[in-house]
Amino acid sequence: MNTPFDFKDADNSNLVYVRPVDVAELPDDVRGELGDEKIIYAVHRADGERLALVKDRKLAFMLARQNDFAPVTVH
Repeated sequence: MNTPFDFKDADNSNLVYVRPVDVAELPDDVRGELGDEKIIYAVHRADGERLALVKDRKLAFMLARQNDFAPVTVH
């Protein structure tokens, strides 16, 4: 697949990325609210801005779709 992609309009995209986040890497105040969770999921814009942190992958995808975004998984 060698199709060129023009990234100039990427900021206007409704594409968001869902990725797992190790709770240990989060700030203390956020970790304190998560109880025993070890992994949560983040929803990010194409430019890397974090839009949300949620408990599980399914919820991350639902949240993105409810807000007219097209979620994809990042690993």
